[in-house]
Amino acid sequence: MAADDIIEAWFRKLTRLMDLDGEELAALTALSFRREETEANRYLVKEGTQVTRCCLLVDGYVARHKMSRNGRRQIVSFHMSGDMLDLQHTLLSRADHNLQTMTRAVVAWIPITELAQVASRFPRVAAAFARDALIDAAIFREWVLNVGARDAKTRIAHMLCEFVQRREALGIASVEAVELPFSQEQIGDATGLTSVHVNRMLRELTEEGAFARTGRHYCIADWRKLQAIADFNPAYLHQMA
Repeated sequence: MAADDIIEAWFRKLTRLMDLDGEELAALTALSFRREETEANRYLVKEGTQVTRCCLLVDGYVARHKMSRNGRRQIVSFHMSGDMLDLQHTLLSRADHNLQTMTRAVVAWIPITELAQVASRFPRVAAAFARDALIDAAIFREWVLNVGARDAKTRIAHMLCEFVQRREALGIASVEAVELPFSQEQIGDATGLTSVHVNRMLRELTEEGAFARTGRHYCIADWRKLQAIADFNPAYLHQMA
C-alpha cells in the first residue's frame, strides 16, 4: 500500500480539524509510515510500557481500555479508520492505558520524534493535533456520563449512536448500511454491563424497532428511534460528525 493510501483517512480528519496548506500536508506526507497488518485482539500499546511511536489506524477497529486488579476490563473509547490513537505520547512517554485491536486491522506506525518535529515547525499542524486530543477528551467525558448516569438501554443506544455517527462522518458507510463489529462482551465492557444484560437490552432495542438482527449481526433499523432512545446529541464530537 502506498504512503498516500495509508494517510488518506488521517488527512481527511486533520483537514476537518484545521485548514492545512500544501507545505503542511507535504510535511505530514513525508513522515516515516511503517504499515502493519494485525489480527484481532492484539495489543498495540500496553499500560506501563515506554512508547516511542504513534499508531495511525488505517483500517479496522481498536478499543482503548484499562484493566482493574481483579482482571475486569473497562473500555473507554472505540477507534476507527483515520484515528491517530496515541498523540498524547508525543508528550507523555509512558502508556497509562491499553490499545487493543477488536478486529483484523491495518495500522501505520510513526516515530514520535518525527511527529514532534513537524508540530514544532508548523503551528497549525500542532493545533490540529491538539484539537484531535481535545476531541478525544470530550468523548471520554461523555463516556463517563454514559456509564455513570444513564440506564442500561440508554447506555448501549448512546454508544452505538456515537459509533454510527462517526462512521458516517468518515464516509465509511451510511446509517442504513452500518453493521456493528462489537461482541456483546465488548459492548458490556464499554457500558459497565454484563453480557447477559447487554443481550437483554439488544433484544428490547430490536423489539422496539431501533435494531434489526441478521444472523449473528445487528444493524440499525431506525436511526431516529435509536437517537431518541439514546437521548443522543452529537455536539461533543465537535465537527467530527
